[in-house]
Amino acid sequence: MSQKQLTKTGRGEKIFNQDQLLNLEEKYCSWGDTVHYAEKLNIFKESKGNYLYDRDGVEFLDLQMWYSAANFGYGNRRLNTALKKQIDVLPQLACQYLHEEKILLAAKIAQRNERTFEEKGRVHFNVGGSSALEDSLKLVRNHCGRSLVFAFMGGYHGRTLAASAITSSFRYREKFGHFGDRAMFVPYPYCFRCPYDKKKDFCDLYCLKQFEKLFETEYHSVVNKKNSKCEFVAFYAEAIQGTGGYIVPPQDYFLGLKDILDRYGILFIDDEIQMGFFRTGKFWAIEHFNITPDIIVFGKALTNGLNPISGVWAKEKLISPDVFPPGSTHATFSSNPLGTAVGLEVMKLIEESDFSTSVARKGQYFISRLKKLQKRYPQIGDVDGLGLALRVEICGKDGYTPDKELTDKIVNLGLSGNLTAGGKKRGLVLDVGGYYKNVFTIAPSFYITEKEIDLGVELLEEALSKALRK
Repeated sequence: MSQKQLTKTGRGEKIFNQDQLLNLEEKYCSWGDTVHYAEKLNIFKESKGNYLYDRDGVEFLDLQMWYSAANFGYGNRRLNTALKKQIDVLPQLACQYLHEEKILLAAKIAQRNERTFEEKGRVHFNVGGSSALEDSLKLVRNHCGRSLVFAFMGGYHGRTLAASAITSSFRYREKFGHFGDRAMFVPYPYCFRCPYDKKKDFCDLYCLKQFEKLFETEYHSVVNKKNSKCEFVAFYAEAIQGTGGYIVPPQDYFLGLKDILDRYGILFIDDEIQMGFFRTGKFWAIEHFNITPDIIVFGKALTNGLNPISGVWAKEKLISPDVFPPGSTHATFSSNPLGTAVGLEVMKLIEESDFSTSVARKGQYFISRLKKLQKRYPQIGDVDGLGLALRVEICGKDGYTPDKELTDKIVNLGLSGNLTAGGKKRGLVLDVGGYYKNVFTIAPSFYITEKEIDLGVELLEEALSKALRK
């Protein structure tokens, strides 16, 4: 069938070709999402393992896995089976009523945290990451009676109004009026682009000391020195910044930060929506830094993207029934049976696997290959990562000046499906983050093989070399 033809199935249903579908999309789909960041749009028809396939059957190696939502691969048979089984047993149930999977899933997460942090806590479910983030804000305000919070520059916590208020990018708020509860944003320890122009090996955590100075006098507007009460009640942080560019902080940074927060009774809220469930080689990314958060917000990979479930874990003092009673918050689709069934199977899969070893090993291998590529191309300014959360920062020839234009060319060459590495026509799916939108945030499936890592680096090099010639 040519691109201009329109046929019908035996049931009289229309079959649309690519041009017709894109024409309909242009007319009837909102452009308010991120689809139109791409130079040329493609339509994907199938996903399997580590790959996406377009309508022509071209294979695209996916190195971002739905923003780290599909950690366990597309079409994971075990998780798909759990979803299909639940559809035939209890596909729907108002969250006002109980079902077994919800209870067991909450128990597994809470019990794991109790073993890890030696803290009793409870789990409250919601649907999307932003919604869970808002529930965490309710817990904070309920406990503290105030609403002002700290957050990091470069942090991303979602696009609802409340989540946008603590996300540093003004672009997400600009069109929607004044945000009276906007967070106070603190520089993140982004060592490759230190906001204080310090060098990592010699700075002695200078950025942390600048934050601590806010508490030296009441005239820095955060604390009453006579009673040590702070006007800010919580600090929202991603242990590894996600949209900000998969930035890994110095090992001792969060220990020092938590010490300051504890002195002034400030809660620490850990946003694990992108990094949770072994993306970094540990169940929670914050575990790498040896501190205990007061609240953890999670989502995405809990259901491998099959049915959205998010949630918060909070210490008992913040979420016990006597302080957070029935009706404190509610969402129609929270703890829906399809999502909790898949989430429970994900937890069982994790318990039966050794992702702490395999993710760390594959991440080290991937970084070693990327660093070899970096030696050949000065435009790769920084390569870093933790587990399978990896960053490749694209720069000018000086290896430092951000080059968004080159980054976009590489992305679009990957999406064109016209790369030939590996001996056949292929595509490459990359996600872009970073303060200057010049960082590839690489988050492959946990089941990616070394051969596929080699292919990914080969495809990246082909796209980079072609982009440099354009």
